[in-house]
Amino acid sequence: MSQNVRKIDRLFLFSVIALTIVGFVIFLSASMGLLAQDGASFGGVAAKQGISLVLGIIAFIIFSKINYTFWRRFAFFVLIFAFILNLLLFIPGISLEHGGASRWINLGFLTFQPSEFLKIAAIIYIAAWLQHAKENIKTVKFGLIPFIIISSIIGFLLLAQPDTDTFVVIFVTGLIMFSLAGMAFRHIALLILLMGIVLVGVIAFRPYALNRVTTLLNGGSDEQGAGYQINQSLIAIGSGQLSGRGFGQSIQKFGYLPQPTDDSIFAVAGEEFGFIGSIFLIGLYLLFAIASFRIGTRSRDIFGSFLVIGIATLIIIQSFLNMAAMLGILPLFGMPLLFVSHGGTALIITLAATGIIANVSRRSNTQVYTE
Repeated sequence: MSQNVRKIDRLFLFSVIALTIVGFVIFLSASMGLLAQDGASFGGVAAKQGISLVLGIIAFIIFSKINYTFWRRFAFFVLIFAFILNLLLFIPGISLEHGGASRWINLGFLTFQPSEFLKIAAIIYIAAWLQHAKENIKTVKFGLIPFIIISSIIGFLLLAQPDTDTFVVIFVTGLIMFSLAGMAFRHIALLILLMGIVLVGVIAFRPYALNRVTTLLNGGSDEQGAGYQINQSLIAIGSGQLSGRGFGQSIQKFGYLPQPTDDSIFAVAGEEFGFIGSIFLIGLYLLFAIASFRIGTRSRDIFGSFLVIGIATLIIIQSFLNMAAMLGILPLFGMPLLFVSHGGTALIITLAATGIIANVSRRSNTQVYTE
């Protein structure tokens, strides 16, 4: 087996670097809005994000050098490790509760969100399963049942936190991967129906989910209540007009827009850089998707192809869901805009995952894996 590798795809590398730099610049501007809440928090938040960025870059470099076939061999154990991390959230004294959800593990010197590990672990395992199942993916035994089992376990762990948004992203990403592998259409339809039933149940029994849906349908009816965030977001984006107010000039981030460094950061970007800047940011994500999918199609084995497609799809789905929510197209999602929003775990894991794509790129068309 040849050990020769080539350089990372230039278009992909450019898209990752551009998203990372642009994202950090937008974050620095958005974090200025914290001055209206706590003058001392701006420096601390910016410093933490800077440290996470450095760690993320290191993770990208390290993961880009690890032969991606390593993840196929240990896919099951990676998934089990992710399950264990998420189970720790149910141990009193370890989990950190915020906004009614227990999604963070607090080690005293470090706080992280285990669901971020679960996203990538699920993709690695699904890609390994698709390599194993190959032509049998159309069958119930190798297609439908494995998907239901994996989704059910992940759903139990995430819905109990509760973290419906992450479950939806993982489910949709996994379904796309199975569909591209050739899953039978009737199985795809059944899975969509089952997911619809789960979401209806979540909306019916969890008030916060129902509020999100009703706010989307009639956000203007409660501008100071449930519809406050989306209305402030639309005001911010609308104020940006064509070219924006300019870097650092957002007004809405100063006490008006909730969570300007987190869920609402795209609204800050829209206000400061306008329609042109927003299209540019969206274009970078699309460029990342195109470059990643090109790498996936060039991989010489099924695992490499679906590993890349899965990671890229998850990043694009989550990011576009965030932006669509800020535009009032979809219900609000409590998920970060990857590469941009505040969240050290998300940034580090995202850059590590793109490092895996980089390794597939370096090994594409240089060797044929037959084991």
